Order: sequence, then structure tokens, then C-alpha cells
Amino acid sequence: MNVAAGSSLPKHIFNVTPNDFVATAMLAYQHQLQHNAVYRQYVQTIHRYSNVPSSLTDIPFLPISFFKTHAVQSFDGVAEMIFTSSGTTGMQQSRHLIKALSMYEQSFVQGFTRAYGDPSQFAWLCLLPSYMERSGSSLIYMAEHFVRHSQHKESGFFLQADESLIERLEHCRQHQIPTVLLGVSFALLDFAERQQHIDLSHCIIMDTGGMKGRRKELTRAELHDYLQEAFNVPAVHSEYGMTELLSQAYSKGHGRYYPPAWMKVLVRSEEDPFDLHDTGAGLLLVLDLANIHSCCFIETQDVGRVYDDGSFEVLGRMDNSDIRGCSLLLL
Repeated sequence: MNVAAGSSLPKHIFNVTPNDFVATAMLAYQHQLQHNAVYRQYVQTIHRYSNVPSSLTDIPFLPISFFKTHAVQSFDGVAEMIFTSSGTTGMQQSRHLIKALSMYEQSFVQGFTRAYGDPSQFAWLCLLPSYMERSGSSLIYMAEHFVRHSQHKESGFFLQADESLIERLEHCRQHQIPTVLLGVSFALLDFAERQQHIDLSHCIIMDTGGMKGRRKELTRAELHDYLQEAFNVPAVHSEYGMTELLSQAYSKGHGRYYPPAWMKVLVRSEEDPFDLHDTGAGLLLVLDLANIHSCCFIETQDVGRVYDDGSFEVLGRMDNSDIRGCSLLLL
């Protein structure tokens, strides 16, 4: 690897290999200590500033709640975009300051391509009513990009599963067009209940999470089992993403998420904030190199398990933590 300076990090991130991931993460750590005042102050406050990490588990991870209270950025000047979390009424929103939208675009395009292939080859049918009704959604930005660049004119957004959506789904089935039905959980559930046993076996059903307080909460397994039967699909897919991250991990069924090469998930003990591990169960920590202009090292409020192959599952939420609007589904 030949990455000598922080300025060259963004060019290297999406080409990182397993062999140079750790070295790149260490460069990102030093870069953000120098350029991210919020992160630097946090590391100083927990008395880790003088420590030189020898492994990823030595790096401090910033609690995700800081995105609600501080401007978490590793760049000077004005942000090109500010993504905000959805939350619910009365909740304080997270704010993710984006230096360059091109970084986000490269992350989600390359991430999806690694998991599924060229996104432009799919028809994108987006059932995201709650996100369409507000501004600042990183999910909507990603979906709009996929719709705009799709080779199929059937792509588009839908506030509900109406006849227009059903007609486009049927058109895609008849013409054997690869299709992604990207939907928030409560909207997919509404669709399944109104259209019992519709055949969507030609689709990737992609659940983005979120009941938004509009429906009785279900476990993810219960929801996906129901959708799987109702839509006649072998599995329900899902994405693990959030306002505070510029990368997504994808599950092709059964709740196991696989991150892209520039993203790694670790765990820490729920009792000891300094007890970090590469695998096992605990509080999930996300190392997202695409966040080089904000903070690459995020301590989430999700509890889960990380496996030897780098995949992970989400088991629930930490007690007393705010429920993010995109993750109101109980796991």
C-alpha cells in the first residue's frame, strides 16, 4: 500500500484490500485526530489521546449520539449536503455533514454492485412513503440516484402500494426485468396484507426497516417470514444503513449482513466500553472508511453478533437509547 497522506485517503478507500485495511484505518484515525475537533476532544476526554493503537480494537469509537449534539466533521468549509435522521416527533435529529456527495455516491453504487451487480440493470420500485414526506434523507438520495440511472423506465417512487405499483411489478415480471422493491417495513407489510399471495418471485424485496410507530411492532424474523410467504419469495433482503454512515451492509436473508470491503463491524462489551473484539456478541461498532470527512469510527446503539467471516447480525437495541426512525422495528 502506498498511502502517504490524509489527502490521498479518499482515493484509496474504495480500493482497499483485506491486506491493507488495518493500515488504512490507522491512517484514517490519525487524519481524524488531526482534523476532527469533536473526535479529538472525545479521545482526549477518555484519556486515550496519547495511546498509539496497535490494532483496530485499540481505536476509540465515537458514540453515535454525538451526531445529534455536535457538528462531526473532518473538513473545513461548508458542507455540500446535510443528511438528517428521521426520528419521530420530539426526537432530536442526527445531522451528518457531507463534504462531497461524490463520496456517498461511490460508496452506495460500489457497495450495491459488489453485493448484487450493476444497479442500473435493475428496475427500482421504491415504496418509501415516510421518507418521501420529509427532506434530508440519505436513503431517498440513494434511491433517487438508482431510479435516475436505471435503464428501465418502470423505475420510480410510490407513496403506497396502489394499482400503479402493481402494474409496474407485473410488467417487470412479464418482461423478465430484474427488479428491486425497496420498501420501508410498514409499507411492505401494508402491501402484503392488501394483496394476499401476490407473486413477486422475480423481485428482490429489500426491507429498509422501520414501522414508524404506525403498526404493531414485530420481530424482524416474524415480518420477513410473513413477507416471504405473502410475496412468494425465497428470502427477504435488507440493508443495514443509517444517517451517520455513508456505507451499507446487505443481507440476502436470515438477518446476516455482509459489509463492503471498506467497512468493518466490531463489538464491545455492554459493560466495559474499552473491551473491544473482532468477533462475538455485544454493542456493534462500525468502522466506515467512507466517513473519512466526518468520523470513521462509530459506536452504534445496536446490539448484535459479529462472525469470523466479517458478517454480522443485529439482535436489538441498547436499553434507554433513542429509537431511530429508520429502525423502529424490534429485532
